[in-house]
Amino acid sequence: MATLEELRVRLDEIDEQIVRLYEERMDVCREVGEYKVNSWAKVLDRQRERNKLADVASKATNEFNKKGIQELYEQMMSMSRKLQYQQMVEAGALGRLPFIQIDSLEKETARVVFQGVEGAYSQAAMHRFFGENCNGFHVRTFREAMEAIEDGAADYAVLPIDNSSAGAVAEVYDLLVEFENYIVGETILPVKHTLAGLPGTDLDGIKRVYSKAEALMQTTHFLDEHADWQQISVVNTAVAAKKIVEDKDTTQAAVCSAYAAQVHGLSVLVEDINDDDNNSTRFIVVTNQKVFLKDASKISICFEVPHKSGSLYRLLSHFIYNDLNMSKIESRPVEGKNWEYRFFVDFDGNMGEPAVKNTIRGLREEAINLKILGNY
Repeated sequence: MATLEELRVRLDEIDEQIVRLYEERMDVCREVGEYKVNSWAKVLDRQRERNKLADVASKATNEFNKKGIQELYEQMMSMSRKLQYQQMVEAGALGRLPFIQIDSLEKETARVVFQGVEGAYSQAAMHRFFGENCNGFHVRTFREAMEAIEDGAADYAVLPIDNSSAGAVAEVYDLLVEFENYIVGETILPVKHTLAGLPGTDLDGIKRVYSKAEALMQTTHFLDEHADWQQISVVNTAVAAKKIVEDKDTTQAAVCSAYAAQVHGLSVLVEDINDDDNNSTRFIVVTNQKVFLKDASKISICFEVPHKSGSLYRLLSHFIYNDLNMSKIESRPVEGKNWEYRFFVDFDGNMGEPAVKNTIRGLREEAINLKILGNY
């Protein structure tokens, strides 16, 4: 019986052969890529790959090896495709991505829409991004905000997309798919809830507290100290502040931002009542133009994957191969398809970079319904 060291020597000898044969195979794949560039043929031939996998698996002597051979060849064919996508990009066969690079956004003259009422966090985010004197107006729903920029009533919309404690704003993700609107910027706003009421309101006299459901949940520790207060959910925190003003009732208070309290003339009764001191919301700036700033450094995309094992893994390998950092991934159900999902991915990069072009080319060939949501 061979010793462990003797077995390792044999493995090393076999590995040397595998490396030599792999490089030989990739040289042939490069020639295939050159042919495809010259003939404008597609890189991915799904039927050819299925046939090849079935053929090599049939040569294995047992089921365990069959599975291993299939996985090995899936990886080798994936590397071959990535090489060929790179050749396509280098040869200019990819063409330009359908986005125009610009130097800056026209913030001074822009018409900006946000969802909610005066004093909403979205309005505060709008002022942070566009300045206090921007030409802004508000609408009732996220959909109406998207419609406003699609129709040209506004140049930009400011929409919340993620909260550090509550997670993704699902409706906004879905609307990004539905509308031909694109992300051109983002701003992160700290969410600091306060308890606000009419001037002269006494804590001991409060009976009802109004706010958005998420805000009530984010201030549970404080509200639990006042278990006799009735908690009532409304559309958002700014609506809660507005209601207190309209009702003129000192037994009512709102959980809202200091900004909303100031806008509506309320007094801040208790500051910083968040359970989590690091709570913040990410807002995106959306327009109906396919543009990106020349110094943009983040890309958002969405796509669907074939409903079979390993599909998502194979698509995400494009980011690894091209050394791109993926910073976020979310999933949403695909309408009309039970248990199938659309994935939203944020990754670092600029659409002018070769690595990004390689990745987009690969994803476009292999994913279903790829959409670039913006570079910002």
